[in-house]
Amino acid sequence: MSSPLAQLGLHHLRALDVLLSTGHVTRAAERLGLSQSALSHTLAELRRVLDDPLLVRGPGGMVLTPRAAALGPPLRRALADLERALGGEARFDPGTARRRFVLSMGDSFAVLLLPTLVRLVGEQAPGVDLLVRPPPEGRATLGIEHHDADLALDVRPPDLPGLRTRALFEDGFSCLVRADHPAVGEILDLATWLSLPHALVSPVGEGPGIVDQVLAARGLERRVALRVPFFMAAPLAVASSDLVLTLPTRIAHRLASQAPLRILPPPLPLPTYTSSLVWPARLHEDPAHRWLRGLVVQAAG
Repeated sequence: MSSPLAQLGLHHLRALDVLLSTGHVTRAAERLGLSQSALSHTLAELRRVLDDPLLVRGPGGMVLTPRAAALGPPLRRALADLERALGGEARFDPGTARRRFVLSMGDSFAVLLLPTLVRLVGEQAPGVDLLVRPPPEGRATLGIEHHDADLALDVRPPDLPGLRTRALFEDGFSCLVRADHPAVGEILDLATWLSLPHALVSPVGEGPGIVDQVLAARGLERRVALRVPFFMAAPLAVASSDLVLTLPTRIAHRLASQAPLRILPPPLPLPTYTSSLVWPARLHEDPAHRWLRGLVVQAAG
C-alpha cells in the first residue's frame, strides 16, 4: 500500500493544517474559501488515508485526537518551509494591503488602545479593517479559539500551547469622584472612602472585585451602589453623583479628560497587574501579523 503522503495532495495538507489550527469545520472552510461540504469531503479523505478521526465531538465542541495534535506542529513547519522554498519570504505592504484583522478585547482595552491604534492603521494602511469582538466568558484569550481572532488583549492570560504572549504595560488603581464632590477634600482618606457609595465595573457579572478582596482581608467592606459591565458607563454616572469609582489608573486618566472628574490615589495599597498581548503561535512569523502587533505595542506605549 502506498504511503499517506503519496495519497494526499497539497490541498489536503493545507486543509488539514487549517482544520487542526481552528478545530472547526465551518471556520476552516471560510478561511480556505471552500464550501463546508467540500471541506467535509476533504476531511473524510484525510480520515480514510490517515486512519484516524482527527476531529471528534467533545463537551465544548470539536477536539483533536492525539494523532491530530501530534501532526499539527510538524505539518505547520513543513508547509511554512515549503512556502518559503517556493515563493521566498512572504511580504506585506501596509500601504496597498486589503485585509481585516479580528481583535478580542474588553472595553477597558478598547478605551485605552483603539483611539491611537485606529489612527496608526489609518495613516499606514488605509485598506486594512479592524473588527473588535468582546471577550467570550470575559476572557479575551478565548476569542482566539472561539472567534478565530488574530490578537487578544488580556490580563494574566493562561499559558497555553499554541499561544504567544508579550507584556504590554503594568498598571495600578486610582479613584474617580466628581469634581465638586462635597465629601472629598484634597485627599481621600479611608474613613471617607468607606462611607461613600461605590461604583464597580464588573465585566463578568456578580462577585467581589479586587477592592472588595483587599478590604475583606482587613475585615472591612464597602457598599457597592452601582455595578455595571462597561468602563465607559461608570465614570459618566460618577460625574453626576456622589459615587466613588476605583479603576485602573490608565483608564482613569483617559476618562477624566472626558467628564468633570477628579483623580485621587486610593487610601490603601492595591495590587498592580500586567496587561498582555496574546496571539496564535501559527501567526508569529506572518509579516502582516508582525506589523499589527507592532502597532498595538506602539498604541499601548
